[in-house]
Amino acid sequence: MVAATHGSTVDGETRVSSHIPVAVTATHEQLEQVFNKYASVEVNGIRCMSSKDYLTDFLGFHSDTNLDDKTMKLIMGTIDLSKNGHVTLDEFSAFERMLRKPDALFLLAFQLFDMNGTGMVSFDEFKDVFSQTVVHQRIPLDFNCEFLTLHFGRDRNKQLSYPEFCQLLHEIQYEHARQAFSTMDDDKNGFINAQDFKELMTTIRIHLLSPYVARNLVSVVGSETCHLVSFAYFTAFNALLSRMDLIKKVYYHVAGPKSNADVSKEDFLRAAQSFTAITPLEVDILFTLAELDRDVQHHGVHISYRDIVRISPEESEFDLIETVARLQPSPTNRSVLVQTMETAYRFVLGAVAGATGATAVYPIDLVKTRMQNQRGALVGEVMYKNSIDCFFKVIRHEGMMGLYRGLPPQLVGVAPEKAIKLTMNDLLRDRLRRKDNTLPLWAEMLAGGCAGASQVVFTNPLEIVKIRLQVAGEIASMKRISAISVVKDLGFMGLYKGSQACFLRDIPFSAIYFPSYAHWKNRFADETGKNSPLSLLMAGTIAGAPAAVIPTPADVIKTRLQVQSRTGQTRYEGVIDCAKKIWSEEGARAFWKGAPARMFRSSPQFGVTLLTYELLQRFLYVDFGGRPPEGSDIAQRQKLAELTHLPHRNSDHIGGWRVATAAYSAVETKFGLFLPRVYSPLSRSVLESMPQHQPHAQRILRPQSYEKSVTTPQTAPTSEGS
Repeated sequence: MVAATHGSTVDGETRVSSHIPVAVTATHEQLEQVFNKYASVEVNGIRCMSSKDYLTDFLGFHSDTNLDDKTMKLIMGTIDLSKNGHVTLDEFSAFERMLRKPDALFLLAFQLFDMNGTGMVSFDEFKDVFSQTVVHQRIPLDFNCEFLTLHFGRDRNKQLSYPEFCQLLHEIQYEHARQAFSTMDDDKNGFINAQDFKELMTTIRIHLLSPYVARNLVSVVGSETCHLVSFAYFTAFNALLSRMDLIKKVYYHVAGPKSNADVSKEDFLRAAQSFTAITPLEVDILFTLAELDRDVQHHGVHISYRDIVRISPEESEFDLIETVARLQPSPTNRSVLVQTMETAYRFVLGAVAGATGATAVYPIDLVKTRMQNQRGALVGEVMYKNSIDCFFKVIRHEGMMGLYRGLPPQLVGVAPEKAIKLTMNDLLRDRLRRKDNTLPLWAEMLAGGCAGASQVVFTNPLEIVKIRLQVAGEIASMKRISAISVVKDLGFMGLYKGSQACFLRDIPFSAIYFPSYAHWKNRFADETGKNSPLSLLMAGTIAGAPAAVIPTPADVIKTRLQVQSRTGQTRYEGVIDCAKKIWSEEGARAFWKGAPARMFRSSPQFGVTLLTYELLQRFLYVDFGGRPPEGSDIAQRQKLAELTHLPHRNSDHIGGWRVATAAYSAVETKFGLFLPRVYSPLSRSVLESMPQHQPHAQRILRPQSYEKSVTTPQTAPTSEGS
């Protein structure tokens, strides 16, 4: 149906739009305020919405669409329970509550057919509404069929309750298609030709056809020389398209965690046997559809998730909004206990991920620290020529374990450091998001910078202890020291020596790293929105390179301040004093000492850390109702991307009303109930693909006695005879 054009425009920064709100609760006062804004008439002293108020002004079904009067009356009847042509505040509020129910589409369809407002649907009501649909007008349904007799009784006097009506609505489309198949089977031999099959599917079952399937309806049928469709094939084809969610489950069962793995027909068929609803013929059709546009001789018979996506029916607007509701967090509905449990859960995952990343690159970190502490201005005190020379000298003089000096205190501090950094970054990113769910670059950098600043309370003590232990091995005669002895020697205040330089290093690092990682992760995701482990590692590693190199001068200053000066070495009184002395004694190049080692340490470390963290979230996933891990849902990107094609909603559509226009549209696209001259952009594309000429439509209900009396089919007049 035609949706409203009200609402704010999404700016250019929106990549994956989620500007369509999720149906959340609205208060009675809020609903009353919106109702009074549009209600323009009074009936018996009660303020009401007229048909124009509701349909045109509020829903946005504008007059320039030439809406059919009967259709408008049907739509109005879904909310006008008293059937007096007006909408009261009570009816307005009741409809909003209905739209928030899980079976809102079936309830809306029921109210569409319940024309008299009795809470039951009679045969006459069903016939009246269904006769107005475009599908019936092109290929009429036989209302005298045995199927409707079973539902409404032989005398058609049985009325259907809501559950009974839902079952009828679910089955009527296939019954309609079965009738059409039987009518098109002129010889009654159980076959129709490919063109008739295409006509039938694109008229009655159009809502099951993706653009790819619709284009290949003739190609998929039969072989190169025979294009006949049996009733069994027709039944299996429709069953397959109706069960694509089940097909996806079978694919996941075979492919495992791989997002787009190729699955052979044999493996798929073997796995499908555990799902009794899937038949071998349906599997044959599925693989035939998947193989239409590729060279099977060179690539083999297989199917990928990409194939399943393009075969699956497109979701309605309402389904897409429900998808957003599942994918987006609902923090207002979560208790303090749940949020605390989520924090503890992320804390544990961050600890494991941080420990893994730190251990993987710790030898590089040790080399970086020793290179930065090397003071070239002193007499003969140049122990290492470069980072590689430093690496091998450590092994030669201290053994392999020398590369891991100071690792234990580093691992102890990783848990709170990563927990605070990740939590603060996520918290501020959520807080700084705009109403249209976009996050500008400045907000990403601010969130990252604050995350970097928050971690200094833990990282500075850990860094100074680690550095003291790392440089202890440079002098062979020096007594071996422990982390505890270093802490005792420094005292509490001494643990925060050089914290100013630590701020100067960690704030720009995180301000650069987190936005860069988010954008690289988005860039490396496949077309389904899935991030493979390799793409996560690459995103984390690439983002870490500039983030590590740019703050190197601050890291050099921090290292000099935190290392205990030995006899004859320059002493530093603070950040500024240290920077001046390094500049005067060693020159500008000294500020970039250890930059290669820092880059080669930080880049892979954060790559491994973020990879481990995200994989742990996937394999040990616990749903706390918050924001799920991005890039872990295979179909997330695709489903959310489709939302950019949906029309904007009226800002007054609050609570359940936020899905109102989508729900009206979904009744058409989901149930095939296309009403004259009323359709949304999605249902318009469906109707435009329907055949405009139906040669069989005129004989669907043709009496058998008439068919027997006709020896030559009537044909349209030619141009010469007209």
